[in-house]
Amino acid sequence: MTKTETSVAAPDEGLAFAFRHCEQLVREGDPDRYFATLFAPVAFRPHLFALGAFSLTVARVRDAASNPMAGEIRLQWWRDALQGEARGDVKANPVAAALDDAIVKRRLGRQPFVDLIDARVFDLYDDPMPRVNDLEGYCGETASSLIRLGGLVLADGAEPGGAAAAGHAGVAYGVTGLLRALPWHARNGQVYLPADLLRENGVTREDIVSGRGGPGLVRACAELRRLARRHLKSCEAARATIAPAARPAFLPAALVEGYLSAMERLSYDPLNTTIEMSRWRRLWRLWRAAKRG
Repeated sequence: MTKTETSVAAPDEGLAFAFRHCEQLVREGDPDRYFATLFAPVAFRPHLFALGAFSLTVARVRDAASNPMAGEIRLQWWRDALQGEARGDVKANPVAAALDDAIVKRRLGRQPFVDLIDARVFDLYDDPMPRVNDLEGYCGETASSLIRLGGLVLADGAEPGGAAAAGHAGVAYGVTGLLRALPWHARNGQVYLPADLLRENGVTREDIVSGRGGPGLVRACAELRRLARRHLKSCEAARATIAPAARPAFLPAALVEGYLSAMERLSYDPLNTTIEMSRWRRLWRLWRAAKRG
Protein backbone atom coordinates (compact mmCIF):
# COMPACT_ATOMS: atom_id res chain seq x y z
CA MET A 1 0.00 0.00 0.00
CA THR A 2 1.37 3.41 -0.95
CA LYS A 3 1.74 6.30 1.42
CA THR A 4 -1.13 8.12 -0.33
CA GLU A 5 -3.41 5.10 0.00
CA THR A 6 -2.56 4.76 3.68
CA SER A 7 -3.39 8.39 4.38
CA VAL A 8 -6.92 7.91 3.09
CA ALA A 9 -7.52 4.34 4.22
CA ALA A 10 -6.53 4.94 7.84
CA PRO A 11 -7.52 8.51 8.83
CA ASP A 12 -8.00 9.64 12.40
CA GLU A 13 -11.42 9.09 13.96
CA GLY A 14 -12.68 12.62 13.23
CA LEU A 15 -11.63 12.46 9.60
CA ALA A 16 -13.09 8.98 9.22
CA PHE A 17 -16.43 10.36 10.41
CA ALA A 18 -16.10 13.26 7.95
CA PHE A 19 -15.52 10.87 5.05
CA ARG A 20 -18.50 8.70 6.05
CA HIS A 21 -20.65 11.81 6.33
CA CYS A 22 -19.66 12.96 2.85
CA GLU A 23 -20.33 9.55 1.35
CA GLN A 24 -23.77 9.49 2.94
CA LEU A 25 -24.58 12.96 1.64
CA VAL A 26 -23.64 12.02 -1.90
CA ARG A 27 -25.45 8.67 -1.71
CA GLU A 28 -28.69 10.36 -0.69
CA GLY A 29 -28.43 13.60 -2.65
CA ASP A 30 -26.51 12.81 -5.84
CA PRO A 31 -26.98 9.16 -6.85
CA ASP A 32 -25.40 9.69 -10.28
CA ARG A 33 -22.13 10.80 -8.73
CA TYR A 34 -22.36 8.25 -5.93
CA PHE A 35 -22.63 5.27 -8.26
CA ALA A 36 -20.04 6.72 -10.66
CA THR A 37 -17.58 7.06 -7.77
CA LEU A 38 -17.93 3.36 -6.98
CA PHE A 39 -16.13 2.67 -10.28
CA ALA A 40 -13.07 4.61 -9.06
CA PRO A 41 -10.25 2.87 -7.13
CA VAL A 42 -11.17 2.46 -3.44
CA ALA A 43 -8.24 4.55 -2.21
CA PHE A 44 -9.50 7.66 -4.01
CA ARG A 45 -13.20 7.42 -3.18
CA PRO A 46 -13.14 9.33 0.15
CA HIS A 47 -11.72 12.41 -1.52
CA LEU A 48 -14.08 12.10 -4.50
CA PHE A 49 -17.00 11.93 -2.08
CA ALA A 50 -15.60 15.01 -0.34
CA LEU A 51 -15.72 16.93 -3.64
CA GLY A 52 -19.26 15.75 -4.28
CA ALA A 53 -20.43 16.60 -0.78
CA PHE A 54 -18.97 20.09 -1.02
CA SER A 55 -20.69 20.68 -4.35
CA LEU A 56 -23.98 19.36 -2.99
CA THR A 57 -23.76 21.46 0.18
CA VAL A 58 -23.10 24.67 -1.73
CA ALA A 59 -25.89 23.86 -4.21
CA ARG A 60 -28.33 23.55 -1.30
CA VAL A 61 -27.56 26.93 0.24
CA ARG A 62 -30.69 28.55 -1.22
CA ASP A 63 -32.87 25.88 0.41
CA ALA A 64 -31.12 26.31 3.75
CA ALA A 65 -31.24 30.11 3.78
CA SER A 66 -34.29 32.22 4.56
CA ASN A 67 -33.37 34.92 2.03
CA PRO A 68 -30.62 35.76 -0.50
CA MET A 69 -28.55 37.77 2.00
CA ALA A 70 -28.51 34.82 4.41
CA GLY A 71 -27.42 32.66 1.49
CA GLU A 72 -24.63 35.09 0.61
CA ILE A 73 -23.39 34.85 4.21
CA ARG A 74 -23.32 31.06 4.04
CA LEU A 75 -21.40 31.13 0.77
CA GLN A 76 -18.94 33.65 2.24
CA TRP A 77 -18.27 31.25 5.11
CA TRP A 78 -17.19 28.66 2.57
CA ARG A 79 -14.94 31.17 0.80
CA ASP A 80 -13.35 32.09 4.11
CA ALA A 81 -12.98 28.42 5.05
CA LEU A 82 -11.16 27.67 1.80
CA GLN A 83 -8.90 30.70 2.15
CA GLY A 84 -8.10 30.15 5.82
CA GLU A 85 -10.00 33.21 7.01
CA ALA A 86 -13.04 31.66 8.69
CA ARG A 87 -13.56 32.14 12.40
CA GLY A 88 -13.74 29.16 14.71
CA ASP A 89 -12.84 25.55 14.04
CA VAL A 90 -13.60 25.04 10.36
CA LYS A 91 -12.88 21.32 10.64
CA ALA A 92 -15.79 20.92 13.01
CA ASN A 93 -17.79 20.93 9.78
CA PRO A 94 -17.31 17.38 8.40
CA VAL A 95 -17.60 18.44 4.76
CA ALA A 96 -15.04 21.20 5.25
CA ALA A 97 -12.71 18.78 7.07
CA ALA A 98 -12.92 16.14 4.33
CA LEU A 99 -12.52 18.74 1.60
CA ASP A 100 -9.47 20.27 3.23
CA ASP A 101 -7.89 16.83 3.48
CA ALA A 102 -8.55 16.28 -0.23
CA ILE A 103 -7.09 19.65 -1.17
CA VAL A 104 -3.94 19.14 0.88
CA LYS A 105 -3.24 15.47 0.15
CA ARG A 106 -4.14 15.62 -3.55
CA ARG A 107 -2.45 19.01 -4.03
CA LEU A 108 -5.54 20.72 -5.44
CA GLY A 109 -5.75 24.43 -6.05
CA ARG A 110 -8.30 26.31 -3.96
CA GLN A 111 -9.37 28.82 -6.61
CA PRO A 112 -11.62 26.39 -8.55
CA PHE A 113 -13.63 25.84 -5.36
CA VAL A 114 -13.97 29.59 -4.83
CA ASP A 115 -15.06 29.97 -8.46
CA LEU A 116 -17.69 27.28 -7.94
CA ILE A 117 -19.02 29.16 -4.91
CA ASP A 118 -19.12 32.41 -6.90
CA ALA A 119 -21.12 30.70 -9.64
CA ARG A 120 -23.63 29.45 -7.07
CA VAL A 121 -24.49 33.02 -6.04
CA PHE A 122 -26.82 32.96 -9.07
CA ASP A 123 -28.88 30.26 -7.34
CA LEU A 124 -29.89 32.65 -4.57
CA TYR A 125 -31.88 34.94 -6.83
CA ASP A 126 -34.84 34.55 -9.19
CA ASP A 127 -33.41 36.27 -12.26
CA PRO A 128 -33.30 34.21 -15.47
CA MET A 129 -29.93 33.17 -16.87
CA PRO A 130 -29.16 36.04 -19.29
CA ARG A 131 -27.71 34.20 -22.29
CA VAL A 132 -26.83 30.73 -23.53
CA ASN A 133 -23.14 31.60 -23.08
CA ASP A 134 -23.85 32.44 -19.43
CA LEU A 135 -25.51 29.07 -18.96
CA GLU A 136 -22.46 27.32 -20.42
CA GLY A 137 -20.21 29.37 -18.14
CA TYR A 138 -22.32 28.51 -15.09
CA CYS A 139 -22.14 24.79 -15.90
CA GLY A 140 -18.42 25.14 -16.57
CA GLU A 141 -17.73 26.61 -13.12
CA THR A 142 -19.89 23.99 -11.40
CA ALA A 143 -20.28 20.62 -13.15
CA SER A 144 -17.19 20.89 -15.37
CA SER A 145 -15.04 22.04 -12.47
CA LEU A 146 -16.11 19.06 -10.40
CA ILE A 147 -15.13 16.66 -13.19
CA ARG A 148 -11.76 18.35 -13.63
CA LEU A 149 -11.08 18.27 -9.88
CA GLY A 150 -12.08 14.61 -9.75
CA GLY A 151 -9.59 13.89 -12.50
CA LEU A 152 -6.86 15.67 -10.53
CA VAL A 153 -7.67 13.57 -7.46
CA LEU A 154 -7.54 10.35 -9.48
CA ALA A 155 -4.27 11.33 -11.16
CA ASP A 156 -2.79 11.89 -7.67
CA GLY A 157 -0.49 14.74 -8.56
CA ALA A 158 0.06 13.94 -12.22
CA GLU A 159 -1.57 15.89 -15.04
CA PRO A 160 -4.88 14.13 -15.84
CA GLY A 161 -5.26 15.77 -19.24
CA GLY A 162 -8.66 16.25 -20.75
CA ALA A 163 -9.26 19.81 -19.54
CA ALA A 164 -11.32 20.62 -22.63
CA ALA A 165 -13.11 17.28 -22.39
CA ALA A 166 -14.02 18.04 -18.77
CA GLY A 167 -15.41 21.39 -19.86
CA HIS A 168 -17.65 19.81 -22.48
CA ALA A 169 -18.69 16.89 -20.26
CA GLY A 170 -19.67 19.24 -17.45
CA VAL A 171 -21.75 21.49 -19.69
CA ALA A 172 -23.54 18.48 -21.18
CA TYR A 173 -24.24 17.01 -17.75
CA GLY A 174 -25.08 20.38 -16.18
CA VAL A 175 -27.55 21.46 -18.88
CA THR A 176 -29.21 18.04 -18.74
CA GLY A 177 -29.48 18.29 -14.97
CA LEU A 178 -31.09 21.72 -15.16
CA LEU A 179 -33.63 20.43 -17.69
CA ARG A 180 -34.42 17.53 -15.35
CA ALA A 181 -34.80 19.96 -12.44
CA LEU A 182 -36.99 22.40 -14.38
CA PRO A 183 -40.29 21.38 -12.69
CA TRP A 184 -38.79 21.83 -9.23
CA HIS A 185 -37.00 25.08 -10.09
CA ALA A 186 -40.15 26.55 -11.68
CA ARG A 187 -42.18 25.88 -8.53
CA ASN A 188 -39.50 27.71 -6.55
CA GLY A 189 -39.40 30.73 -8.85
CA GLN A 190 -36.02 29.91 -10.38
CA VAL A 191 -35.34 30.09 -14.12
CA TYR A 192 -32.07 28.68 -15.42
CA LEU A 193 -33.21 28.69 -19.05
CA PRO A 194 -31.40 31.53 -20.88
CA ALA A 195 -33.46 34.68 -21.37
CA ASP A 196 -32.26 35.12 -24.97
CA LEU A 197 -33.44 31.61 -25.85
CA LEU A 198 -36.78 32.21 -24.14
CA ARG A 199 -37.32 35.47 -26.06
CA GLU A 200 -36.56 33.76 -29.36
CA ASN A 201 -39.29 31.24 -28.58
CA GLY A 202 -41.83 33.71 -27.20
CA VAL A 203 -41.58 32.47 -23.61
CA THR A 204 -41.66 34.67 -20.51
CA ARG A 205 -40.46 33.97 -16.99
CA GLU A 206 -44.09 34.06 -15.87
CA ASP A 207 -44.94 31.26 -18.34
CA ILE A 208 -42.45 29.07 -16.50
CA VAL A 209 -42.99 29.91 -12.83
CA SER A 210 -46.79 29.90 -13.22
CA GLY A 211 -46.69 26.44 -14.83
CA ARG A 212 -48.31 27.61 -18.10
CA GLY A 213 -45.48 26.37 -20.29
CA GLY A 214 -46.57 26.10 -23.91
CA PRO A 215 -45.09 25.21 -27.32
CA GLY A 216 -42.38 27.86 -27.03
CA LEU A 217 -41.03 26.27 -23.87
CA VAL A 218 -41.03 22.87 -25.57
CA ARG A 219 -38.97 24.34 -28.41
CA ALA A 220 -36.56 26.06 -26.02
CA CYS A 221 -35.98 22.82 -24.12
CA ALA A 222 -35.37 20.99 -27.40
CA GLU A 223 -32.69 23.56 -28.28
CA LEU A 224 -31.01 23.00 -24.92
CA ARG A 225 -31.02 19.24 -25.50
CA ARG A 226 -29.24 19.87 -28.80
CA LEU A 227 -26.74 22.07 -26.95
CA ALA A 228 -26.08 19.30 -24.42
CA ARG A 229 -25.56 16.77 -27.23
CA ARG A 230 -23.10 19.05 -29.02
CA HIS A 231 -21.00 19.28 -25.89
CA LEU A 232 -21.27 15.54 -25.34
CA LYS A 233 -20.02 14.96 -28.88
CA SER A 234 -17.11 17.36 -28.31
CA CYS A 235 -16.21 15.51 -25.10
CA GLU A 236 -16.19 12.23 -26.98
CA ALA A 237 -13.93 13.72 -29.64
CA ALA A 238 -11.43 14.71 -26.93
CA ARG A 239 -11.59 11.39 -25.07
CA ALA A 240 -8.06 10.39 -26.13
CA THR A 241 -6.64 13.38 -24.22
CA ILE A 242 -7.89 12.05 -20.86
CA ALA A 243 -5.36 10.09 -18.80
CA PRO A 244 -6.70 6.56 -18.13
CA ALA A 245 -6.49 7.08 -14.36
CA ALA A 246 -8.73 10.16 -14.58
CA ARG A 247 -11.52 8.62 -16.65
CA PRO A 248 -13.81 7.58 -13.77
CA ALA A 249 -14.33 11.30 -13.07
CA PHE A 250 -16.09 11.59 -16.43
CA LEU A 251 -18.55 8.73 -15.85
CA PRO A 252 -21.58 10.88 -14.95
CA ALA A 253 -21.57 12.10 -18.56
CA ALA A 254 -22.39 8.55 -19.63
CA LEU A 255 -25.90 9.11 -18.23
CA VAL A 256 -26.64 12.23 -20.28
CA GLU A 257 -27.99 10.55 -23.42
CA GLY A 258 -30.35 8.36 -21.43
CA TYR A 259 -31.87 11.38 -19.71
CA LEU A 260 -32.11 13.39 -22.94
CA SER A 261 -33.79 10.52 -24.77
CA ALA A 262 -36.42 10.27 -22.03
CA MET A 263 -37.24 13.94 -22.62
CA GLU A 264 -38.13 13.20 -26.23
CA ARG A 265 -41.06 10.93 -25.48
CA LEU A 266 -44.43 12.26 -26.67
CA SER A 267 -45.69 12.37 -23.08
CA TYR A 268 -42.86 14.65 -21.92
CA ASP A 269 -43.96 17.92 -20.30
CA PRO A 270 -40.98 20.14 -19.33
CA LEU A 271 -42.78 21.53 -16.29
CA ASN A 272 -44.37 18.36 -14.96
CA THR A 273 -42.48 15.27 -16.09
CA THR A 274 -39.95 13.77 -13.68
CA ILE A 275 -36.98 12.38 -15.60
CA GLU A 276 -35.36 9.56 -13.65
CA MET A 277 -33.39 6.43 -14.43
CA SER A 278 -33.81 3.10 -12.71
CA ARG A 279 -30.92 1.97 -10.55
CA TRP A 280 -30.09 -1.03 -12.75
CA ARG A 281 -30.11 1.07 -15.93
CA ARG A 282 -27.94 3.74 -14.31
CA LEU A 283 -25.43 1.13 -13.16
CA TRP A 284 -25.46 -0.59 -16.55
CA ARG A 285 -24.68 2.65 -18.38
CA LEU A 286 -21.90 3.49 -15.92
CA TRP A 287 -20.45 -0.03 -16.10
CA ARG A 288 -20.49 0.03 -19.89
CA ALA A 289 -18.75 3.41 -19.98
CA ALA A 290 -16.17 2.31 -17.38
CA LYS A 291 -15.42 -0.85 -19.31
CA ARG A 292 -15.00 1.13 -22.50
CA GLY A 293 -12.63 3.48 -20.70
